[in-house]
Amino acid sequence: MSSKNQEPTIDQDSWTEEDEATETQAEHKAGRGVARPHADKEAPVGVSEWYVVHTYSGYENKVKKNLEQRIETMGMQGKILRVVVPTEEEVEIRDGQRKTNRRRVFPGYVLVEMVMDDESWYVVRNTPGVTGFVGSGTRPLPLSQEEVDKILQRMEAEQPRIKVSFRVGETVRIVEGPFADFMAVVDELFPERGKVRVLVSFFGRETPVEMDFLQVERI
Repeated sequence: MSSKNQEPTIDQDSWTEEDEATETQAEHKAGRGVARPHADKEAPVGVSEWYVVHTYSGYENKVKKNLEQRIETMGMQGKILRVVVPTEEEVEIRDGQRKTNRRRVFPGYVLVEMVMDDESWYVVRNTPGVTGFVGSGTRPLPLSQEEVDKILQRMEAEQPRIKVSFRVGETVRIVEGPFADFMAVVDELFPERGKVRVLVSFFGRETPVEMDFLQVERI
C-alpha cells in the first residue's frame, strides 16, 4: 500500500551529469556546499594567504610564468593574486671585480598569495614544474604574516648581500692603498658594510687594517 508522503525513488541508471550539476547548485543555495579537503577549513572564505609551492630546482621563474598564464586564461585573478620567486641582490667580489646579480633566496620554491579552495588548489598544483604544496598531508599550510613580511623585506632591501671568495684565516694579497702588494691574513668579514679586517705583518708586528673587499684578492 503506497503512502502519499513517500519520497520518490531515483533511477541511478538515468542519473546524468546535468542532474548532478543541478543538485550541486541546489546544495550551494541551501548553504551546504561541497567538501574541500585541500582548503584550510579554519580560514574565512575569501581571505587570501601566502602558500609555499615546491618546484623542480632551476624552474622557479618558468613556473611563475606558467602559473601567471594559467591564472589569466582560466580567469583566476580573483583567487590567485600574486606569484613571487624570492630573490635578493647579491654583489660578488671575484678577482678584484664587483659583479651584481639577483640570487634566489629559496631555490626550488615559489610563493603564491591565494584564496585556497579546490579550484585554486587545482590550478596551482597542476601547473607544469610544480611538485606540490608545502604542508601537512594533503592540506597546504599558509605562512604567517611575520614570515611573509621578512621575506618581502629581504627582497626589497637597499643594501645588497655581499659574497666574497675568501674566508677568515685565509691569506690574501692587498691590491690597493698604502699596503698594496703586501700579504695579509683575513681576520674578520663585515659583509653588511662591504669591509674586511686583515692582519698585515709590518715591522715584525701584525697590524689590523680595515679595507674594502675590492682592495684584497685571493692568492
